Amino acid sequence: MQKATRFQPGILAAVPRAARYITLSVAQPAQAKAALSALASAVEGDEVVVGVGAQLAGQLGANIEGLKPFPHFASARVDIPVTPSASAALWYWIRGDDRGTILHRARAIEAVTADAFKVEAVVDCFRHREGRDLTGYVDGTENPKGAKAQRTAFVAGRGAGLDGSSFVAVQQWLHNFPAFDAMSTREQDHAIGRRKRDNVELDNAPESAHVKRTAQENFDPEAFVVRRSMPWIDGPRAGLMFIAFAASFDAYEAQMRRMAGIDDGVIDALFRFTQPITGTYYWCPPLKRGKLDFSRLLK
Repeated sequence: MQKATRFQPGILAAVPRAARYITLSVAQPAQAKAALSALASAVEGDEVVVGVGAQLAGQLGANIEGLKPFPHFASARVDIPVTPSASAALWYWIRGDDRGTILHRARAIEAVTADAFKVEAVVDCFRHREGRDLTGYVDGTENPKGAKAQRTAFVAGRGAGLDGSSFVAVQQWLHNFPAFDAMSTREQDHAIGRRKRDNVELDNAPESAHVKRTAQENFDPEAFVVRRSMPWIDGPRAGLMFIAFAASFDAYEAQMRRMAGIDDGVIDALFRFTQPITGTYYWCPPLKRGKLDFSRLLK
């Protein structure tokens, strides 16, 4: 950990047993600064990680270098959806072990900002089989660890109010389980690029395998992110809430361009059985004296 921790600690903490992701829009712009000030005093970045969207920063007259709306990734066969910026002004990742506790924590946090923000979407998530996606494959195997994770996830050398902050890409992916179930075990393993039974990477996997499309060390520069993804279920629908933290959006965008086949025409095999249905970017402010540091937004 950094001396006098400047980052929201929940970002590097282990994926919790349960979580709730909440996206909010601005309902009363004139009340936004007061609501953020109240939020800064109520949240310490551990049980609740907070992110701010580009539209909200712009409305407050703040220039957070690197924060921007989610881009449109599209190729001949893949079109990645973009959540309207107006619907993604503020984001909470509420973490815990008990869903009831998470519910009441969410109610308390929402009450703090209710004068300015309106809830647009709520997704409840959980840890499945010690970190597996609902397809059965381990998620986040190649996550950087220790000091490398800190260097990957957090801004440094940019000054007060920015150092210790992080940028996060958030996508909700919807799985097509009948399509996945129709694939043989070999086809499934080759789509991921790992064996489900032991998580061993396959040397003979095709170029479309997800592992090969997103091998972080194979980009120039290397495209490392810290993934904190979790499965979700809503009635008959289910999938993965993809979460990737980094010191900028560059690594995430390099990976997504390759997944979509924008640069070389090879489409990631994941798209055979899962599709993103949302796409948002947020800036997660640093901490100051144990509380959220919104100084770059509230000048």
